[in-house]
Amino acid sequence: MKNVVLTRIDDRLIHGQVVTGWVRKTDCSRILVVDDQVAKDPFMQRLLKAAAPPKMPVEAKSRADASEWLLQEGEGGERIMILVKVPEAVEDMQKAGLVFDEVVLGGMAAKAGRKKFNKNVSASEEEVACMRRIMERGTKMVFQLVPEETPVDVAKLV
Repeated sequence: MKNVVLTRIDDRLIHGQVVTGWVRKTDCSRILVVDDQVAKDPFMQRLLKAAAPPKMPVEAKSRADASEWLLQEGEGGERIMILVKVPEAVEDMQKAGLVFDEVVLGGMAAKAGRKKFNKNVSASEEEVACMRRIMERGTKMVFQLVPEETPVDVAKLV
């Protein structure tokens, strides 16, 4: 399996907090956006690459393609940050055989069908159930907007 240094759920994907905080903290060498829609949208991919730090490789893959790619042998020195919009993407990768020690929950915006989960996360009942299933597979999940914040155990929130 490739060397994943951070798996983060954040519906904004690449934005200021990711660029200024998480990239520095993880010293990642590549950002992998796992999202079926973004993987098919060249315009959105260009926007994400423009939002990333200069010279930072950014790739967008579907859930299936990302899982297959991540299960391959890693390259020396490779440090991958995975960004997804929803917890279901993490669960699909787990079902494909990937193992995550920890997932960081960032922002999930309010929208139809979602209820406020905490100050920066709104989630539907199915998304909350999905988070529980991810944790039941042995993955720790914490809520943490920026690296400087104290992580909050999601298991205590659900």
